Amino acid sequence: MNTKHLLFTFSLVAVAAFASAQTKTVANPADANKGYIVKVGDTAPADFELALTDGTKTSLQQLRGKVVILQFTASWCSVCREEMPHLESDVWQPYKDKGLVLIGVDRDEPLEKVKGFQQQMNISYPLALDPGADIFGRFANKKSGVTRNVVIDRDGKIVYLTRLYDKQEFASMLKAVDALVNSKTASLN
Repeated sequence: MNTKHLLFTFSLVAVAAFASAQTKTVANPADANKGYIVKVGDTAPADFELALTDGTKTSLQQLRGKVVILQFTASWCSVCREEMPHLESDVWQPYKDKGLVLIGVDRDEPLEKVKGFQQQMNISYPLALDPGADIFGRFANKKSGVTRNVVIDRDGKIVYLTRLYDKQEFASMLKAVDALVNSKTASLN
């Protein structure tokens, strides 16, 4: 009876390990897209308007012909706060006069909070409001987190996607941005 009990226990452990491995295998593809519903090479969704904190409005349609980075952010996001000074110094300041537009898209926070956040972070690139995370939802699953950058070429194609703030990924994004800004051709594909 002891042997049967031991075999039964071993079988349960083996089945549990197999099930766990299967769950991880299924979850990996979701990790690979990092919660995005768009991918590199797609035309960026452009059926929305960006309401900036200064009261002006723009859209990806209006920005066609420029390299655009949409940085999805929120005041409560610590990783966003870590990344934003680098976006200001390494992306916005060097490229803002070279045909690049960087817009922080603040997830579902009111105007006054977003203005305060921009001031706290000491950033000069514009922030836009995203009530209900509707803009965010055009690029990523709404249940996914912020701290994302979507790099869009002059033709409106997505050429780079980031998630969280990883120094190596950020450096790769910078190379892509530099190539786009300093190239007469619109795409890296």
